[in-house]
Amino acid sequence: MSKTRLEAFSDGVIAIIITIMVLELRPPHDATWQALRPLIPAALSYVLSFVFIGIYWNNHHHLLQAVHHVNGRVLWANSHLLFWLSLIPFVTAWMGENHFAAVPVAAYGVVIVCAAVAYYILAHVLISYHGRDSNLAKAFGRDWKGKLSIAICAAAIPLSFVNSALACGLYVLDAVIWLVPDRRIERIMSE
Repeated sequence: MSKTRLEAFSDGVIAIIITIMVLELRPPHDATWQALRPLIPAALSYVLSFVFIGIYWNNHHHLLQAVHHVNGRVLWANSHLLFWLSLIPFVTAWMGENHFAAVPVAAYGVVIVCAAVAYYILAHVLISYHGRDSNLAKAFGRDWKGKLSIAICAAAIPLSFVNSALACGLYVLDAVIWLVPDRRIERIMSE
């Protein structure tokens, strides 16, 4: 079956996720710069999550550019990814509202790790469907970047109970790693 409906649905869900996140940012009642100060944790949480959602959207787009068709397994794997991404607004708001307290920071990490694992599953279901000799399989290779990403965020979960600022630093590090464009798929598709 064609991949166009999967792409359109995924784009729509991701757009809604971003909209929900921004709606969680409540403007202050006072018209002063000082009134913005209490909103800093929520704004920082939003920025981090917006970057993560943007990274997933970009990588999802590249992933689907490397394939021609999808099947039922791919649809379910994609739904699995969208489920975890849909929880990001909740943990983002919880983390920001509670000024990066340990439990919300750990919960954020759980959602980020589960989203990363779901993306990994989606990629491998697509590779399985298109074959080990497909462009996608060649582009993914050993996927060291994806595995490193999961390890970094998984390490941040227990660290959040020791030092939540360091745990958040690991989330930022993970995002920075992915901000460096991953050109594996583009490189294979242009050959």
